[in-house]
Amino acid sequence: MTVQETPIQGLLIIQPKIFSDDRGYFFESFRLSILEERGINLRFVQDNESMSNRGVLRGLHLQAPPKAQAKLLRVVQGSIYDVAVDLRKDSPTYGQYFGIDLTAENKSMLFIPEGFGHGFCCLEDQTIVQYKCSDYYAPDHEIGVKWNDATIGIDWPIKDPFLSNKDTKHPALADFTSPF
Repeated sequence: MTVQETPIQGLLIIQPKIFSDDRGYFFESFRLSILEERGINLRFVQDNESMSNRGVLRGLHLQAPPKAQAKLLRVVQGSIYDVAVDLRKDSPTYGQYFGIDLTAENKSMLFIPEGFGHGFCCLEDQTIVQYKCSDYYAPDHEIGVKWNDATIGIDWPIKDPFLSNKDTKHPALADFTSPF
């Protein structure tokens, strides 16, 4: 596996080494030592999977302490435009985002530390996303930021997404009080 830094500290792109032959392919989809070598000492306790169709946008979500979550995300079928927004109030990149295309084909993964809002939009029908979480889902600690906040300025590849009711109610960044 190779690890690539992003412009936002702590946010990492992880690219597995893929072994292909006439039978198909093999790769390690998770290796704890890769994170530990970067000083990331956490334990994943929950795996999640979602399936969504083209045009669905999920986000921007995170969980507040003491139930904050780090995530390791990948696509097993289809493709997404994945976004992480730095919501750590003392970070020099507060309010900035990083976006990346994650696909079943490129097998890239994104490590998202605690304190980041996360969201993605599906670029294909029946896109399946899997992600590991460092804490359990706790609905009472779930918070978020408006997916199309002009201050953040995310350049989503889909202009009129299908959203959950919950995702239409998150506050703008200017009205968000970061617990991180």
